[in-house]
Amino acid sequence: MNVGELASALGLQVLAGQALLQRQVSGGYASDLLSCVMAKARAGNIWVTLQAHANVVAVASLLDLAAVIIAEGIQPDTATCEKAEAEGVVLLSASQTTYAVVGAATQLGIAPGS
Repeated sequence: MNVGELASALGLQVLAGQALLQRQVSGGYASDLLSCVMAKARAGNIWVTLQAHANVVAVASLLDLAAVIIAEGIQPDTATCEKAEAEGVVLLSASQTTYAVVGAATQLGIAPGS
């Protein structure tokens, strides 16, 4: 499954990285602690979080993540979205809770990152 298919299936809003929605999703990881994400998420994973600041973009870029899904309707500021565009990071927004997003992604066949 690619990021665009995932976004469509889960009703996610694309905040940045519209041109990168063809990226393949290899798995997923959910955490709000950047250090945990840096230690456990893998390239190609989606990352589900409540964090919506520029450091999220830095971590996603460093790890070459497929996308970041910001849950609970939390919206990053314009500067964060611009940084994501510049660094080639897909930012998506979900109105659902982290728990609901992870459950729905799992039902679509996205396994925990490995």
